[in-house]
Amino acid sequence: MKFHKEGIPSLIITIIIIAILNVLIHYFFSAYDIVIFLGFAISGFLLITILQFFRSPSRDFKCTENTIISPADGKVVVIEEVEETEFFKDKRLQVSVFMSPVNVHINRYPITGILKYYKYHPGLYLVAWHPKSSTENERTTVVVEDEKGRSILYRQIAGAMARRIVFFGKVGDTVKQTDECGFIKFGSRVDLLLPLDVQLTVKLNDKVKGGISTIGKFNTI
Repeated sequence: MKFHKEGIPSLIITIIIIAILNVLIHYFFSAYDIVIFLGFAISGFLLITILQFFRSPSRDFKCTENTIISPADGKVVVIEEVEETEFFKDKRLQVSVFMSPVNVHINRYPITGILKYYKYHPGLYLVAWHPKSSTENERTTVVVEDEKGRSILYRQIAGAMARRIVFFGKVGDTVKQTDECGFIKFGSRVDLLLPLDVQLTVKLNDKVKGGISTIGKFNTI
């Protein structure tokens, strides 16, 4: 288990807060064992929370042709046909994965191909399950096209807790399925906008793992 580089600033801030908290407790409340115990308990909770949130577990990633891999850990909360208005401007099959604060928050490329489109949208911080979060929250939009000309769009969407979205790629990059593409801090969701003829392999409320679980398969006919 590794600690992700995106968590280093948060870890440093947490350690400073813990240090200040314990110095103040020992200075003002050194005679009160219960206060000292509470200080240690709070410190341990904060440190464990940061370490687990920014964890980067080792996984056996495998690229699979004609499949779409989940870009995030979490639970499938939306499967529906929608009108995609930003890039394709046609009907797409939306699959949304909700990432709770206890999930791994690394995002990964769902297919191998060329990064054809990327745009960052500032916006609101509605709760991630709100119907309008896909179009009104702070978000990124990414389109990847494979060697057969098949494209998928996905969005990293901020939520009520998530206040920073990180994306590592740029337009024109050759990207590999399962490689890291970004990070969303403190919970949120990722939307996949897929061709209508994709054969889904997940259903509502399924739990998925980023870079491991198959969301669907392209129609190869």
